[in-house]
Amino acid sequence: MSKQLPLAAVDACCSPLAREPLTAGQAVDLARLFKAMSDPVRLRLLSLIASHDGGEACVCDLADAFDLSQPTISHHLKVLRESGLITGERRGTWVYYRVHPEVLARLSAVLVAGEPPVVTA
Repeated sequence: MSKQLPLAAVDACCSPLAREPLTAGQAVDLARLFKAMSDPVRLRLLSLIASHDGGEACVCDLADAFDLSQPTISHHLKVLRESGLITGERRGTWVYYRVHPEVLARLSAVLVAGEPPVVTA
């Protein structure tokens, strides 16, 4: 006996996911951000920083979560920082990282159906 899935409403399959398509500039900006997050280590780093107490994490706390060398962790943090996803502030000998929530909000707006793509340089 074969089971069939219920059919979706016709309107659901034909409605657009966004109100308007991305411009060329928006696509370039978004691709840069998504590319920075496309590495599993960078995605975990971003998640660790965002979920850390107070919304910021010391590089000393982040390095312990990985079986990677300090220079490798620093490289991944540099990629995230240069993309604009995080910011770093030196305090003494350590650097503390914080996620830019407005950048994550722009990314999420593209992924949520019906939201207009809002990306500024």
